[in-house]
Amino acid sequence: MLASIFAAKKGCEVTLFEKNEKLGKKLYITGKGRCNVTNNCDPEELLNSVVTNAKFLYSAFYQFNSRDLMAFFESEGLRLKTERGNRVFPESDKSSDVIRVLEKKLRQLGVSIELNRRAQCLDVEDGVCIGVRDSSGRGERADCVLLATGGFSYASTGSTGDGYRMAETVGHTLV
Repeated sequence: MLASIFAAKKGCEVTLFEKNEKLGKKLYITGKGRCNVTNNCDPEELLNSVVTNAKFLYSAFYQFNSRDLMAFFESEGLRLKTERGNRVFPESDKSSDVIRVLEKKLRQLGVSIELNRRAQCLDVEDGVCIGVRDSSGRGERADCVLLATGGFSYASTGSTGDGYRMAETVGHTLV
């Protein structure tokens, strides 16, 4: 959702495929329903917490860090609090408030939200991704495709490893 927001802010026409019946299903259960948004610390401290290959995340953490994320949510009217261990939660202790802010911003920016639409495979021509197909086989052409499916952790929230499978089918090696 956040990637869609930032792409739309840059002027991109964005379609978000959500295989669940609602947005943020996995966010809803994070932090025991309170949504641990981020940690309130500098990028160096975050990188020191990464067990393997912290260099991989270096540029990402310095381009958009925890404080940037907190500023985004606060600018959208979501009040945050920092608790023990620098964990950041909405003041309301409700993950639904985080989801509501993200959905409101998506709609403000004109992002097309396709609920109950599962990205099944990437369309690739001559080594270039030109779109995506859903589970019914219907395709959507795109100048750019961002695959953000999450990992393989909670199948009931939609985290079923789809992204791994799609990445492998177009030649990526997963470690």
